[in-house]
Amino acid sequence: MRPVGDILTGHATRRPDELAFTCGDRSITWAGLESRANRLARAYQRRGVGHGDLVTVALPNSIETFAVFYALWKIGAVPQPVSARLPGPELARIVALADPSLVIGAVADLVPGRQVLAPGFEPDPDLSDGPLPSAVSPSWKAPTSGGSTGRPKLIVSGHTGAPDVEALARIFLLRPGQVQLVPGPLYHNAPLTLSTVGSYLGQHVVVMPRFDAAAALTAIAEHRVTIVNLVPTMMLRMLRLIDADPGRYDLSSLEVVWHMGGPCPEWLKDRWIELVGAARIWELYGGTESQAFTTIDGVAWQRRRGSVGRPVTGEIAVLDPDGTPAPPGVVGEVVLRRSAGTPPTYRYIGAEPREFGDGWESLGDLGSLDEDGYLYLADRRVDMIVTGGANVYPAEVESAIQEHPDVASVVVIGLPDEDLGARVHALVQTGGRPLDEDEVKAFAAARLAGYKVPRTVRFVEEVLRDDAGKVRRSALRDREVART
Repeated sequence: MRPVGDILTGHATRRPDELAFTCGDRSITWAGLESRANRLARAYQRRGVGHGDLVTVALPNSIETFAVFYALWKIGAVPQPVSARLPGPELARIVALADPSLVIGAVADLVPGRQVLAPGFEPDPDLSDGPLPSAVSPSWKAPTSGGSTGRPKLIVSGHTGAPDVEALARIFLLRPGQVQLVPGPLYHNAPLTLSTVGSYLGQHVVVMPRFDAAAALTAIAEHRVTIVNLVPTMMLRMLRLIDADPGRYDLSSLEVVWHMGGPCPEWLKDRWIELVGAARIWELYGGTESQAFTTIDGVAWQRRRGSVGRPVTGEIAVLDPDGTPAPPGVVGEVVLRRSAGTPPTYRYIGAEPREFGDGWESLGDLGSLDEDGYLYLADRRVDMIVTGGANVYPAEVESAIQEHPDVASVVVIGLPDEDLGARVHALVQTGGRPLDEDEVKAFAAARLAGYKVPRTVRFVEEVLRDDAGKVRRSALRDREVART
């Protein structure tokens, strides 16, 4: 297992003029990336960044982001990526947790007392762009997660900057020679992981500055993309463009279409299977914590509809409320455990794991296992709505409403109700003609049991989910409660 910095140097030596990354109308070769990363690394060292230091990186999707990551790995530092659009108070809370030796890409006034390099920073041209001595970061990444609480935490990877690339490639179906499209934000774990591992393998990685359905479909055809990682929101927006103009978009180059990051409605997955074939559709379940992952392809999924697969690394179980294993088919709390004899896969800064003893931990998901060990997710434990004594899983309601052709996005939450305890409430962003509350309720009622149909619906104009399909339910719930 080689240090990441040495892997980049090797690519630059063997294939200097081949493309490493493309973003928009810009591309960089392996030699160009090596030169840029080496000069940035020395600039960071000059500013006191040392081995093992966390460095907060608040840059948008770009070639420069990868140059910064490689520069930090080359000196044994730990990239701590965050959104470039974080509100000042949230950025300040994360920086306080990370205590980085450098913040890259932020406005200095937002993180007073910290050493900051603005976006577009250029190192001293007198700095050498030659290779640096080998260094291995104690952790190759430290992304953040707000979880359902809204309080940020850092998830510091237990894997070093000398990764087992072959093992990672097997899990994610990556290989040299692929062209990878990255439509998701790099501060989220899945786009970050797949793109960097692809880069380690020497792939040409095509990064979108920000997701746009038409641009993604165009990029797949233009670059003959072979592997892409999507979230269901992206899949829906792309599908609607394809349906509106059949035959316009060429998806024939795709070999692997991953989807993860949230529940995918079965009807939507069916449509993508029609588009590219069941054997090319793959789903992955797991957390940034990486204790365990499950995967399943479309062929197996058609036999076990709704499953996210069986573990390909680590172990997974489902526990009753009393902490004992739940029988097959019974919903309980999903717990994960790393493979026996392997070191910890992560550590938190700013939080404590939810532990169940003997190495089992929970990420807060509810689900069930069948008799063959296939996992079926229900929802997040904290998001489940108990209304009139019945359990309602928001993801199921959202899936039903999202099928409406004029719904761009929907988020379902529980609001206090004197009679029911909680009532099902839907926030709906329309994407076509205007809708009214009765139409949304009727559409849901045709697909769901009566107690699952939203009692109230509010239409909103703002985007409800970020570019990775994530939603902050706690913040939306607090806002909706304040309105009542």
